[in-house]
Amino acid sequence: MDIEFNKNEDVNKQLVYELNTRLKKIYLGGGEKNAAKQKEKGKLLARERIDYLVDEGREWLEVGAFAAEDMYAEQGGCPSAGVVCGIGYVSGRQCMIVANDATVKAGAWFPMTAKKNLRAQEIAMENRLPVIYLVDSAGVYLPMQDEIFPDKEHFGRMFRNNALMSADGIVQISAIMGSCVAGGAYLPIMSDEAMIVEGTGSVFLAGSYLVKSAIGEDIDNETLGGATTHCEISGVTDYKHPNDRACLDSIKKIMSMLGAPQNAGFDRIKSALPKKNMEELYGILPNNREKPYEMRDIIERLVDDSEFEEYKKLYGQSIICGLARIEGWAVGIVANQRKVVKSKKGEMQFGGVIYSDSADKASRFIMNCNQKKIPLVFLQDVTGFMVGSRSEQGGIIKDGAKMVNAVANSVVPKFTIIIGNSYGAGNYAMCGKAYDPRLIYAWPSAKIAVMGGSQAAKVLLQIQEASLKAKGETITPEKEAALLKEITDRYSSQTTPYYAASRLWVDGIINPTETRKVIAMGIEAANQSPIKRAFNVGVIQT
Repeated sequence: MDIEFNKNEDVNKQLVYELNTRLKKIYLGGGEKNAAKQKEKGKLLARERIDYLVDEGREWLEVGAFAAEDMYAEQGGCPSAGVVCGIGYVSGRQCMIVANDATVKAGAWFPMTAKKNLRAQEIAMENRLPVIYLVDSAGVYLPMQDEIFPDKEHFGRMFRNNALMSADGIVQISAIMGSCVAGGAYLPIMSDEAMIVEGTGSVFLAGSYLVKSAIGEDIDNETLGGATTHCEISGVTDYKHPNDRACLDSIKKIMSMLGAPQNAGFDRIKSALPKKNMEELYGILPNNREKPYEMRDIIERLVDDSEFEEYKKLYGQSIICGLARIEGWAVGIVANQRKVVKSKKGEMQFGGVIYSDSADKASRFIMNCNQKKIPLVFLQDVTGFMVGSRSEQGGIIKDGAKMVNAVANSVVPKFTIIIGNSYGAGNYAMCGKAYDPRLIYAWPSAKIAVMGGSQAAKVLLQIQEASLKAKGETITPEKEAALLKEITDRYSSQTTPYYAASRLWVDGIINPTETRKVIAMGIEAANQSPIKRAFNVGVIQT
């Protein structure tokens, strides 16, 4: 291996080390002290409940681990938005699991908690996955109620989704394993089945203090809404269990009896590992986001047997398209080529830039995959569409619009992995978050923004300098340099994958070697949801 490969490897492995270090901290939830309080009550922690529930040795794909990262500092933080979500296997059946983390503000709902819960439900609804809710929450975080309670995508949307999923035949099972208060009480009771843990589980619209304040009645929480009340008197819950493990065992039994899901018919054969070493991904990806590299080298380390059937290889070379298999599943890959290439007309094309011919090729390939019912995988390292008079006169806007149209109207499942840059309209054309990928994950090397940091900083500097000059202030070279650094640092901090993951612009950040797992589990989930809509791109300007 050459020196450049070794440098890249060192940098990318360091990024993965940072990722794992951050995840370890997140996995601690609200900290050891709060965890000990939960243990004293005889409760398992949220992640312990999931570990006990899911099938041993099967894959677990967490969604939104970094949600709310570095947010809510004034409130003491909210690790992982106070809820653990992910796709796992229970009694052999793939499902979505949502578990409140009572070590984080007693499992109270922050604005990002609602957003994360809704994302988990969205994934379940798109893929017709059964949902298991492990409820242990004090309800809405009252100091921020105006940011979580009244709007369309706030707290109430979750119960609306409960109702829609139930009507659509998507199984929902709830376990009340701690507090379940006020509006949150509707979630388990709107599920198909609700169970409660004796002594620790409670569910009521108003707790004992509020009941005393509202109507003057003196009553304790256990009598008001405990397991005995709801399993023997009200009939609100269906099963009573002595402890967490017995409750989770009951869920396993129910899941083992579910009827088989429908099949969307996506093609799968026996899986095979790439022939080329996946560990070499670290050395191939440059440590500098502006450096070129060969995207085919990445693809060959992600696909089965390292085999890739490339489409229109010599045309529109700044985007690579082709067919392959990942964990046995047939996929259509659309990837940005980062190497500088020469077009059929002899013109040089810059890596990561989408040109008219590459947009045209990708549009046609996406349409073909829809025709053949082949899921799409987008590998993003894009700096945007080509600009300048030649591109404008060549119709780059209409060609770009064609690609956006094909992506937006695609009916096969789409999966997006942000490898490097994800800038401007390139993010849209390559199936960014706004274009409904079933799953969207980022490598630690990702950068997500409207444009690159250096360009954006210079534009912002010009705007700020103009404002200062309008006020009669003189801009010295020293002050200009200081302003540029301040602007660059602020902008750069907003382009990191962690900034995106904390706001759920991506579902998570992964080690590059986990890419195959994400895509394979995503297609397996999607295969439970048959395509119901015909592919139609509508009006396209040619």
